[in-house]
Amino acid sequence: MTPLPQSSQPGVTFDPRMLESLVCPVTRAVLTYDAARQELVSKAAHLAFPIRDGIPVMLVSEARQLD
Repeated sequence: MTPLPQSSQPGVTFDPRMLESLVCPVTRAVLTYDAARQELVSKAAHLAFPIRDGIPVMLVSEARQLD
């Protein structure tokens, strides 16, 4: 398995195939990928989870509250 590139390298992206196995840790709902903000969004929980160095941070304490 090839490791994901680090954020210091150009073209770092999240692998959308990860969405097949990730769910919101609060509601267990489906997540959507916001490529522009590098976040996974849970519309059900009104939270956006950051993606850092290509890795989703699925901690509620790290999530951004959606308006």
